[in-house]
Amino acid sequence: MHRASLIKLFGITALLFTGAANAQSEVINQMGRVINDALFYSDKYITPAADAAVYQSASGWMDTPKEREAWDVTLSVHVNVFFTPQRDREFTIYNNDFTFFQLEEGTSAVVPTALGNDYQVYLSGMLGDDELRLETPEGVNRETVPYPYFQGSVAVGYGTEVVAKYSPKVNFRDRSFQVYGVGIKHNFSRYFSSLAEKKIHLAALVAFSKEEVSSNFLNVQTDYGTLGLNTINADVDTWQFQVNGSKEFGRFEAMAGLLLNRSELKFNVSGEKGGIEAILPLQETLNKRLEEIYKTRVNCIAEASLSYNMGHFDLQTILAFGQFVNGNISLHYTF
Repeated sequence: MHRASLIKLFGITALLFTGAANAQSEVINQMGRVINDALFYSDKYITPAADAAVYQSASGWMDTPKEREAWDVTLSVHVNVFFTPQRDREFTIYNNDFTFFQLEEGTSAVVPTALGNDYQVYLSGMLGDDELRLETPEGVNRETVPYPYFQGSVAVGYGTEVVAKYSPKVNFRDRSFQVYGVGIKHNFSRYFSSLAEKKIHLAALVAFSKEEVSSNFLNVQTDYGTLGLNTINADVDTWQFQVNGSKEFGRFEAMAGLLLNRSELKFNVSGEKGGIEAILPLQETLNKRLEEIYKTRVNCIAEASLSYNMGHFDLQTILAFGQFVNGNISLHYTF
C-alpha cells in the first residue's frame, strides 16, 4: 500500500475514533443532567413518605404508663392508620426545574409524591441522537395507609420495661413499608405514693427505631440500555423520647403523652443495574449524589389514648397528631 494511502487510512480511523469518543462524551454529559433531574425528582417524590414513616412508627410505643409486676410479659397486635394530608400527596413541576427533561405537554404539571395518586405525565429529552422518554412514577393512591405490626414488652422490675416492635414488610402497589425498634420505659409515679392512690400513672420512654420505605422508580429503556433505577428507598433512623400520664376510671384508662423524636433520613436507589452502566456507573453516581438530600427531622407529637380492660386483655385506641395525624387500634394481652 502506498504511503499516501496509509496516511489517509490512519486519518479516517482516527477521525472515526475521535467522533465515537466525542459522541460518548456527549452522552456522559447528558447523563449528568439526567442525574441532576433524578436528584431533584427523588427529593420531591420520596421525602413525604419518609416523613410519614416517622409518624407511623412514633405512636403506640407506650400502651400504659402503669407499673407492671416484675417479669410480666405483654404481647400486642396493632393496626396503624396514617391519614395522608393533601399537601403531601402532590407537587408541581416546571420545565425550568429540569436540566435534561422537559414536559411533553405544557410547561408545568401537578404530579404525585409516593403518598399521592396514580396520575402520570411524560417527560422526555434527547440522549445522543435518540429520545429518552419516561412516565413519572405513581403514588400509593390511598388517602389512608393502614399497616399492622406486633409489639411486646417485658417488665424487668423497679418500674422498668423493655419494649420491642416489629412490622412485617407491608406492600401497597409496588411500594413497601417496614418498621422495627426497641425501647425502655420507666414508671416514675412509683416515687409518689399519693399519685398511685389516685390511680394516676406517669412514665417516660426512650426508643430507637428503623423505618424503611421503598417505591418503584425509573427503570427506563434507552438505546444505551436500561437506566437501572428500579427502586428508590428511604432509610430512617429515629430516636424518640416521650412522657405519658394516665388516669384510671374503673375499667377505662385515659392517657395523654408528648413525644419528641429526631430522625435521620437517607435515600438510595437499588435493583438490578441497567445496561447504561457500560457507559456510566449510574446507580453508584446517583447514590453518591443522593447524599446531598439527606435530612434531619425533629418532630414534636401529641398523643391521646383510651383503653378498656378485660382481665388479661386491653383494647386501646390512640391518636397521634402534629404535622400529620396517625390513628392506632391495638389489643394487648398480659401474662
